[in-house]
Amino acid sequence: MSFLALLIKPLAYISVPVIVLRTIASASPVGRYYAQLTIYLGTLAVVSTWGVFVAVGMTLVGRRHDVNYVVARSFYAIASRVLDIRVEVEGEEHLQTCPVVMVGNHQSMLDILYLGRMFPRKASIMAKKELQWSPLGPWMFMSGAVFVDRGNSARAHGSLAAAGDEMKAKGISLMMYPEGTRHCQEVPSLLPFKKGAFHLAVEAGIPVIPVVCENYWRIYRKGVFGSGTIRVRVLPPISTAGLSASDVPELTTLVRDQMLAALREISVRVTSEEDMEPAEQPEMQAELPPVEESDPIPATPVEVASDEVPDVPSDEEGSETPSVDTSLSRSLRQEGSASEYGTETDDEGMVVVGRQHH
Repeated sequence: MSFLALLIKPLAYISVPVIVLRTIASASPVGRYYAQLTIYLGTLAVVSTWGVFVAVGMTLVGRRHDVNYVVARSFYAIASRVLDIRVEVEGEEHLQTCPVVMVGNHQSMLDILYLGRMFPRKASIMAKKELQWSPLGPWMFMSGAVFVDRGNSARAHGSLAAAGDEMKAKGISLMMYPEGTRHCQEVPSLLPFKKGAFHLAVEAGIPVIPVVCENYWRIYRKGVFGSGTIRVRVLPPISTAGLSASDVPELTTLVRDQMLAALREISVRVTSEEDMEPAEQPEMQAELPPVEESDPIPATPVEVASDEVPDVPSDEEGSETPSVDTSLSRSLRQEGSASEYGTETDDEGMVVVGRQHH
């Protein structure tokens, strides 16, 4: 009986703040936002702290590179229930391919939730140096994470080169965010891609797998933290066999076009007032007071300036997704600047490394 009490009491104490926060969340949209945010960050902090002990134990038994898988899945199992957010993954079988460079769209810190759902076994993490001091830092360090100093281009490039060598030598898969920073708007879109991930794939001679998370603007943005289902689509691998550095720009364009098409396809369309049918539009017609008859007022001619306004090209004309050319033989100029590798971005996300199954 005392043993059960030892198990139940901590759970009861933990559940009290959760119940209080859920009560606050039901009071107003603003209350819900801050309550959900507190629950999310609190869960992240608790699981990452627990992950330190998991890392110590699993390292002792020789399973250090399974730490991230265990902690990530644990975080998703808890957070998805308390937040009432589910993640559905389509094409998960493509993640069996190894080694690969996986590239994903980066929207916000909520990306950690879908990573927890799909994180592979035998995995390690490479992340920006600043994450050492985040709630994730302790277990990331204990699980063998590699931290990159983005403020130093030479060191960042060296980290990528070292990662490429390890990928070829040990059969490691790696996930990166080619946008380089967070981007989430009402209309599904992608920022221009940086080329570091694609240089890495070409130099290592391994495929690229695009991972597309739907636009979850309707669920999470500033002032809004709701619930629902988030869809993730893993696209088939794109071979880099026979490619050289001069093919990287075209490979980058190919991958971005495929990801943008998938993003628009799987994202839930958010209805706005502009999208409503005329019958759905609220009536805005107000009653006008009766006009009393009076003597007519003679009209006075008024000169009106007739400046001609030149036609402005529509943005939509250039928004069509170009047709995807699967031939990557065209040679293009190789760029070598730091921004090409995405080493000076504002990305707060992780670069995920997955080890091959043996």
